[in-house]
Amino acid sequence: MAEVKEEEEQKKGGILKIILFVIGGIILIILGLGIGYFIFGGEPEQDPSQEVNQIIEGEPKVKDNQNKDKNTDETNEEGIITKNVKTVPDVDAYETTYFEFPGDFTTNLKNSKKFLQISVGVSTQYDEKVIEMVDQHQLALRSVILSVISDFSEEEISGSDGKNALSENLLKEMNAKLESLKEFPGIEGVFFTSFVVQ
Repeated sequence: MAEVKEEEEQKKGGILKIILFVIGGIILIILGLGIGYFIFGGEPEQDPSQEVNQIIEGEPKVKDNQNKDKNTDETNEEGIITKNVKTVPDVDAYETTYFEFPGDFTTNLKNSKKFLQISVGVSTQYDEKVIEMVDQHQLALRSVILSVISDFSEEEISGSDGKNALSENLLKEMNAKLESLKEFPGIEGVFFTSFVVQ
């Protein structure tokens, strides 16, 4: 009988120890959560997308109004510094439309073993019809571009003045080609997006 009582007491003591360990663990978890809330929970949570936008736009959160330059910055309701910017004045201007010929143009330069490789784009402030005509007559205009380039020597295209002369000559000849095709000569600018002499 004494042995049975000892076993029962040991079982009760073992169960009591397990219950105390479980209760102690729960109390430690609750204390840890409470301390964590007081340390880290003081600020209201912010939407993660707003944090990403702040990082991308470089807009730091305002924590101290003394660090703020009152002449150039303002603070919105969310406490974020916003920069004052100048507004662009309204100007009556025409919309410029651009078209870049696909691929490069490569041809030999006049009186030289070197060749020129360029990418050409054109612009107009007339309506879309001019760009549609340029696109429609690409084959003829590409031929004009290659012909004009081959009339220039290496010395004639060197420097910005040479590039400007080539651009003006291309403008004149492409508009002349459009006119000969009974189209409106509406190209107003010629641009080089790449320019390599080899």
